[in-house]
Amino acid sequence: MRWTLKPKHDDDQIMALAKILNVNRLIAQLLLQRGITSYEEAKKFFRPQLSDLHDPFLMKDMELAVKRIENAIQTNENILVYGEYDVDVTTAVALLSSYLLTLYPNVATYIPDRYKEGYGISYAGIDFADDNGFTLIIALDCGIKAIEKVAYASEKGIDFIICDHHRPGEKIPDAVAVLDPKREDCSYPYDELCGCGIGFKLIQALNFNREDSFDNLIPYLDLVATAIGADIVPITGENRVLAYFGLEVINSAPRIGFKAIINNLQKKKLTITDVVFIIAPRINAAGRMRHGQYAVNLLTEQNMEQALKYALDIEEFNTDRKGLDKEITDEALDMILRNKEENRFTSVVYKDTWHKGVIGIVASRLTETYHRPTLVFTKSGEKLAASARSVKGFDVYNALEQCADSIEQFGGHKYAAGLTMVEDQYEIFKAQFESVVAKTIDPNLLTPEILIDAKLDLDQISPKLLRIIQQFAPFGPGNMRPVFMSENLRDTGYAKGVGEGNKHLKLSVSQNNTGKVGAIGFNLGSKLSVVQNGNFFSAVFSLEENHWNGMVSLQLKIKDLR
Repeated sequence: MRWTLKPKHDDDQIMALAKILNVNRLIAQLLLQRGITSYEEAKKFFRPQLSDLHDPFLMKDMELAVKRIENAIQTNENILVYGEYDVDVTTAVALLSSYLLTLYPNVATYIPDRYKEGYGISYAGIDFADDNGFTLIIALDCGIKAIEKVAYASEKGIDFIICDHHRPGEKIPDAVAVLDPKREDCSYPYDELCGCGIGFKLIQALNFNREDSFDNLIPYLDLVATAIGADIVPITGENRVLAYFGLEVINSAPRIGFKAIINNLQKKKLTITDVVFIIAPRINAAGRMRHGQYAVNLLTEQNMEQALKYALDIEEFNTDRKGLDKEITDEALDMILRNKEENRFTSVVYKDTWHKGVIGIVASRLTETYHRPTLVFTKSGEKLAASARSVKGFDVYNALEQCADSIEQFGGHKYAAGLTMVEDQYEIFKAQFESVVAKTIDPNLLTPEILIDAKLDLDQISPKLLRIIQQFAPFGPGNMRPVFMSENLRDTGYAKGVGEGNKHLKLSVSQNNTGKVGAIGFNLGSKLSVVQNGNFFSAVFSLEENHWNGMVSLQLKIKDLR
């Protein structure tokens, strides 16, 4: 594990901001690291406002999209809301379809079958639209590369509006409107929206065009916050505003479908982390194990009794998903060892019987184990399909572009992508991908890194410090929970392994014989000897509240120690 202490800002800068905001130097330093240099920026950071959201009409083609939808409503056309099967898309489909249904009845949804139709817009989906009299398809979180599919639809008299946030290719599809802030010719001020975020901008524009109150849109923000968390987009700028108010909705007035999922939870207040680890996997499980339409049904359901039935089904899918995920991960790890590939620059594994719905999770698990760019392949019809995951700092999408001659189609982001190829290209691709990564990756990136915001002595830690840090939330990429380092620590004689197989480490630390602070290190049970026998050690940690037996105390959540 590499420990990297972030560069400290100039002392004068720290002092100036501390004075303006009336905070201590440490808080000023943490804010400067997040790009906050003035009172106005700090105000927006600590007190987000819905008025901070950008004008949706700044997005290229937004006027065209609104005009085409309004025209469809006036002329009584059938509108099909189309999207894939993961959380970002099922939330987006639920958001847009339920909003449009408040305006107009002739709206339906279409989620492709993960196994028969694959990724993105499918010919089968367009044929479905044609057979059922749909003349407008609004595609969410997909379509930016669907040039042939959009042309095929056009021949059948079907128009497309594309709402995507993936990187475009050299050509943009010839759709009525293509909403994608990553288009080079789009000057929208924020280009890190997720797919559901683009869907929200579209309903914001429709709502504004109709001169309706923005309050109409607040109930949809729980979906947007869930997608932001699940899709691991930066929680900065506009995403931060959407996540902040979306969490408020989840905690104060969640939709029936969310209520059904969180019904049995003991937690009073959900954070973005809870959304990512509790709500999102269950919504995802529907598309992974059965069909994404289950998730859309749950997210749009108005009747609690019916929602609880959907939630029960989805809970079963999630249990099945966990079992498969573990089984396939174990097989893949064993395959890497059997093939003596544990020292390569990449992990690329394939088995034709692996379940397509969990290969993305398995790729993430392998990346956690070996910390290198990873692809997990399975058979999908006549082709191979793969999910790619990367390590921090390495652009896997660029690496795939350099292997494009052996890939049939691919799409995605810097850290996650999906692709298909013909089977006889697999070994060629595997060698090519290893070669590209070996030549281009900084070897340091192959060792996991902990970024440390600041050094901190234990006597600087207080409930007030924790309260202020908690106001930095929601946390996520671009605004991670602050991480600190303390040196010359000693255990006060309490250190022990806890949990199954003593997997975790529980201790109480002091520094220079002052005070005692409780600490927990998840999955650090193997480091017990480092802290025993009065040894001095350093630790990297975040601060959190520990709730136990009705008592609340401050504790260190240790990430690593040495």
